[in-house]
Order: sequence, then C-alpha cells, then structure tokens
Amino acid sequence: MVLVPLKKRAETKPGRSDLAGPIEQARYVCSLGAMQSAAAIPGVIPITHCGPGCVSKQYRSLVYANGYQGGGRSGAGVAPSTNASQREVIFGGGDRLRELIEATLDILDADLFVVVTGCISDLVGDDVGSVVRDFQKRDVPIVYAETGGFRGNNFIGHDVVTRAIIDQLGGEPDHATQRGLVNLWSLLPYQNTFWRGDLAEIKRVLEGIGLKVNVLFGPSSHGLAEWRTIPQAQFNLVLSPWLGLSTARHLEAKYGQPFLHVPVIPIGAKQTGEFLREVGAFAGLPGADVEKFIKAEEKEYYDYLLSFSEFYSERRSAMPTRAAVIGDAAYVLALTKFLVRQLGFIPARQIITDNTPGEHRDAIRDAFRAIDHDVSTEVDFIEDGYNVHTLLRQTDFGHKPPILFGTSWERTITKELDGFLVEVGFPVSHEVVISRSNVGYRGALTLIERIYSTIVSRSG
Repeated sequence: MVLVPLKKRAETKPGRSDLAGPIEQARYVCSLGAMQSAAAIPGVIPITHCGPGCVSKQYRSLVYANGYQGGGRSGAGVAPSTNASQREVIFGGGDRLRELIEATLDILDADLFVVVTGCISDLVGDDVGSVVRDFQKRDVPIVYAETGGFRGNNFIGHDVVTRAIIDQLGGEPDHATQRGLVNLWSLLPYQNTFWRGDLAEIKRVLEGIGLKVNVLFGPSSHGLAEWRTIPQAQFNLVLSPWLGLSTARHLEAKYGQPFLHVPVIPIGAKQTGEFLREVGAFAGLPGADVEKFIKAEEKEYYDYLLSFSEFYSERRSAMPTRAAVIGDAAYVLALTKFLVRQLGFIPARQIITDNTPGEHRDAIRDAFRAIDHDVSTEVDFIEDGYNVHTLLRQTDFGHKPPILFGTSWERTITKELDGFLVEVGFPVSHEVVISRSNVGYRGALTLIERIYSTIVSRSG
C-alpha cells in the first residue's frame, strides 16, 4: 500500500458522515474480505468464487499492509480461486466452481472449506448453494457464504460467514448446556491489527475467573472443535459496540442461548476489573473467586505502573494532554475510555470510520457521553479520509502537541499538527505485529510502553 498526501478539494464537507460516492483512504475492505475471517479459524480454508484480483486486493490490504500479519496456513495467496472472467459472466460460473472444489479436495486438507463469493457470482446469480450442497451430500465438510462486495464492507461479510458456518456446519448439535462455557464474539480478525494478541488476552482473563472460552478465531482457538460446541455454551458474550450482536441474537433465536453485551473492550486494571465482575455475575460465578483473580492481576499491574510513575512524574510537564482517536468503533470507544479514566488525557476528537450501522449509533453516542463519571464527549462517524483530516485540523488541541491514535493514513496530518501518532487500526503499514495486544491487563502495559516511547523518542 502506498500512502500519499491528501489532495486539495474544491469543495469540502467537514463533519458530514456517510455521504454517498467514493471515499478517500478507505479504512476497511469489501465484504469478500471476510475470507480472512474463515482463514482465522484453525483448520479452515476459504475457497473464493470471484474475479481475478479480488483476493489479491484483500490480501494486500488486510494481511500485508496492516501489520504484515501473514495469511497463515489457509488465507491470502493460499486460498483457491475460480478467477472468474467473461466466460463465467456470460455462461455462469457454477461448473468452474465445481471444478475448483474438486481440485481443491485433491491437494488440500482442511477441517472445513468455506466458499465465499464475489461480485461477479452474486450479480449473475450463480446457484452456489446448489453446487455446495452436492458436495455436502458426499460428506465433504464445506459451507458457503454470499459475500459479493456490493453487499457491504468486511464487517458485514464477517457476520455472513459466521452465520453460514453456524447454520451449515452439519451434524446433530449437542444442546446440553455446559455451565461456564462462553462463546466470545468480539474483534474482527485481520481488520483489527492486534486481534490475535487481544483475543488471547481476553481469553486468559476470562479463564482466570473460572470460565471456559470458545474464542473461535486465532491461535488461541481449537478450531472446529470449538465451533461444534457453540450450542452448548451457557451464554454468548458480545464484547464490542455492535459487531457480533446479530450473531448473538441469531443464536438466542436458534438455541435459546442468552447473551451478555459489553460494548467496551477492557483496557487497563480499572476497566478489566469492572468487566470481569460484570461477566462473573452474569455467569453466576462465586464472587470470591473473581475477586481473587482480579486482586492478583492488579498487584502485578500496579507494581509495573509504580516503576513507570517515576518516569511520568519527571516528564509530565512535557507530555501531551489532548488526544484524538480514529478507527473502528470497538477500539475508539475502548481507547478513549482508557485514555480518559486511567491516563488522564482530555478527549479532543473521536472519529469512528467503520461505517457503523445506523441502528447502533445512538447507543455508541450515549457511551461517549458517559465516558467517565465527570467527562462527556461527542463522537463523529466519518469514513472519508479527507473529511477525517479536515475535522482534525479544526480541532482545539490546546497549546501542547496533540497525540493521535489512528492509522498510517494519519502520518501526514500528524506531522502537520506537530503531534505524536500511535498506530492502532487498519491500516498499520509501518509496524510488524505478531502477537502484540492492547487490551486487558498485559495489553494495557504494552500500550502504555508504546504511547510514552512514541513521545519520548522524539526528544532523542
């Protein structure tokens, strides 16, 4: 991905969100990007039924130019593709897809294959379901999801792929409830640069209070073995402002499972402790066990912060005080809460860029207006990079250089504002991310290191 300065426009519309038409500096990909959601499940291989170049674009954007995460065993360039062309547009691509699946079965092993479609297939009306069902009748582990790019972005595609696996996985599900088992629906794999480390930390703290966690995606997951026990979970935990809610409601209707919605992903001791107490109470866990884990984690956390406090007390007068956060709803809300409640930053600007569905926006606005007991702030929903940067130029950051928590797209505006940038969202094109986390207890300490290393490094 090449990052270039924004061009001047004859007419600007700062502050307006969701305008129709093309946008600059996109901060998500099309719904076909959900092929990486399938690839994020250990043992699952996506099969793409789309035009040539579609998979390459998802790979370059999500996997390469976003923390150089790597496609793993089954994503990115490994995923088979029909490379549909004019022939498939005119005559349909069903036969080509059937041929590709047969060839894939000859050379690749997987616990599950997930056929995801692109715009060509969905527009010409290929009966992908019919093709896939023929293989299912042969006991081939395979499902399909219609993810043509015109349906929305990869957040929408992720929900479609998740629903497809739940509904088409096959076999007779065991509905016997396992007390203490929870299905976790949270960050979007690969879109969130730090999803692997974050999910591992969330799983760690939930298991610390006595739960068993179906984390479902990433190295911490047990793959299809977890997905097959989804119906047995005591409840579903949606840890996000909106992503995963539709899945939880679907499971509630399908299996009668209750769900707990926690909009704020916990960062730092204060938020994580509150999160664990809320989850523990919902699960019916003994309060003493929950408090014992929290106490042990907080002792370690604050021991580290005690050492950090010496540096902070020496340098606090040179530290930025006002912060802007730009990115997906989940991280913007979580980071703002952490920065305000635990690091004492003043929230100067919050911009959500993930095209949050309209029905969830009022609840998110309310969350920002109650960001702390004595702090209220507003949030903007803007997808276009030009308008994002126009709004940042209009923001009052006071007399000190600001600190921005954003993406690689913010490098130019950060220099213009003489500020500091911590890259926390898609795309992160100037860092390599393997297992780093920003959430929970351990992730928060890493995030604090990044924030103040970014600030102090400029003085050298």
